[in-house]
Amino acid sequence: MTMDLLSRHCQPMGDDAQPLKGDALKHYSDAISDRWTVVDDHHLEGTFEFENFVEALEFTNDVGVIAEKEGHHPEITLTWGKTTIRIWTHDIGGLSENDFILAARIEAQAR
Repeated sequence: MTMDLLSRHCQPMGDDAQPLKGDALKHYSDAISDRWTVVDDHHLEGTFEFENFVEALEFTNDVGVIAEKEGHHPEITLTWGKTTIRIWTHDIGGLSENDFILAARIEAQAR
């Protein structure tokens, strides 16, 4: 990571907030692991694989706790041995710093 996203917390978005684009988006995407993909400059998607359903469910529940603490809630898909997470800032219809902070916190939980 080129910046310490784990030292930050998600913050409310101002009324004039705009989605990250171009170099700003690249700067943040470079700061998270390669597990995460920026999709259509709109959202982050990361897939986490596990040995079984129970491990995937436990991770999903851990992500829920992180999301609640940060006040920023991802879309989560749970299947046997796999959890897929999609993150974006709904208020601005795209990506913000909050999304990358949440991705970094989720990634830290997966280690």
